[in-house]
Amino acid sequence: MSVIRQLSLVKGSQRFIFRYPAGREADVIDAFARIAGSPDTEFDWFDAAVLSYQMGRRLETELDQVVQ
Repeated sequence: MSVIRQLSLVKGSQRFIFRYPAGREADVIDAFARIAGSPDTEFDWFDAAVLSYQMGRRLETELDQVVQ
């Protein structure tokens, strides 16, 4: 069974929610870049950086739990 991960960002009145299967983090980061580069959305490069950081911290925490 695949674990589904979720990242979310609230920006003003907008909410961005990204759900993805564990192991597909690189695809999600690619999606952040595509969305941030689009003039049709309020999601910008700072938002992409914040969510990428959150993802990295989660992966770091999970790795620490496995190593211990």
